Amino acid sequence: MRKTILALAVAVTFSLPTVVGAQTVATLAPASPHTFTGNLALVTDYRFRGISQTYKLPAVQGGINYSHASGFYLGTWASNVSGNQYPNGASLEWDFYGGYKSAISGDLGCDVGLLYYWYPGAYYNVSTKDKFNSTELYGALTYIGMSLKYSHTLSDFFGVKTNTCGGSCQSALAGDATDCFAAAPGDSKGSGYLDFTVNYTINDKLELVGHVGHQSVRHYGKLNSTDWKLGLNYVLNGWVLGAAYVDTNAKKGWYTVSNPGSPASYKKVGEATLVLSVSKAF
Repeated sequence: MRKTILALAVAVTFSLPTVVGAQTVATLAPASPHTFTGNLALVTDYRFRGISQTYKLPAVQGGINYSHASGFYLGTWASNVSGNQYPNGASLEWDFYGGYKSAISGDLGCDVGLLYYWYPGAYYNVSTKDKFNSTELYGALTYIGMSLKYSHTLSDFFGVKTNTCGGSCQSALAGDATDCFAAAPGDSKGSGYLDFTVNYTINDKLELVGHVGHQSVRHYGKLNSTDWKLGLNYVLNGWVLGAAYVDTNAKKGWYTVSNPGSPASYKKVGEATLVLSVSKAF
């Protein structure tokens, strides 16, 4: 679930020599208004808003982006996820997004868009086979390496509603199983995530990253959580090496995922961890 989505841009210009009579004049061709970029990453744990999506195991991730000089953009991004958390499917998260970026004044800018999370074939273990798919509308203000962003869920929050979670109790493996949702708590449309991120450039190779965010789930307050991250990114021969400490205050009983294998095991997917990453933009 995203998670922070990876935004990358590359500016490209071309020059074309032109012959006029006996003279050669160097003329700059107009820069294309279209830009295509991509990214690829390997991470030791895919954390979305502080919560592991891969049962605290590694993930391979990548995306393709298109942007226009007018400010409009489209993109897609994908990552493997855990079948323990998204059962009955292909263990894949595939996101699609589009929006508009613009300068407001000086270094102050804005970004608004729509994001769809798709989990092909995955569904809850209920008779109606409700999906995990989710849609969010987002808006952000940016200023010199800082971003304040709010994401608003237009659909149910990753399928959370009475039919999938009504009457559910927190995991007996990690807490008091008597802590349960009401039998009919309703839908989770209108849930929100507010986050603040800072990217501070130390030098041309080293960057400091700080982040804090809060997720509220409408009608399901037991799932609310705050997450925070502090990390470093280092550029080495065009690759970005990252290390980040990630933690949350998510209630362990509600964010414990079990593996029904033999022997059965479980993991608290909101616990603190160190996430290492290797990424490349192209």
